[in-house]
Amino acid sequence: MSGELILVIVIVSFAALYFVVPFAVGAYMKYRGKMVVTCPETQKPAGVEVDVKHAALTAAVGQPELRLKDCTRWPERKDCGQECLMQIELAPEDCLVRNILAEWYRDESCAICRKPFGEIHVLDHKPGLLGPDSKMTEWAEIRAEQINEILATHKPICWNCLVTESFVRQHPDLVFERPSKRVAESGKR
Repeated sequence: MSGELILVIVIVSFAALYFVVPFAVGAYMKYRGKMVVTCPETQKPAGVEVDVKHAALTAAVGQPELRLKDCTRWPERKDCGQECLMQIELAPEDCLVRNILAEWYRDESCAICRKPFGEIHVLDHKPGLLGPDSKMTEWAEIRAEQINEILATHKPICWNCLVTESFVRQHPDLVFERPSKRVAESGKR
């Protein structure tokens, strides 16, 4: 091969990477993760996952084509028309479970330590939820189709309290609680 041909191949390759990869990566990031939609058939929440590899590949050559990878109504309704995808196309960020949870925590404080949450970041330690039965739940345990009812009945707890309280409940024999400084000081007087 001549040097000119190699140069042309390199330039075309870099141009393809520059113009194609951002669209593919953008589609992958936009549609990845558990989502919740309203099933057009039942009018009830359904947990879905988009086939992000397919969305990314099709975004590389044009508009991303969405199709479901998984749905909580499958396998019984696997052959549905996937009309719910319209909800994801119109507002993908609003369907993502992680975004719904992060928005719910934004103006809340921990039910145990009262520390305000502020903005929740995807890479941070994820806070938990405290149920009416005092059972603690992690984000990974939440089924997408139950998100609305869980958020209506549970209270937010920070990651520190989730870890600490879980340890205390699982190993009460290993925990010794010291009186706070205020209690200790008031006892000296």
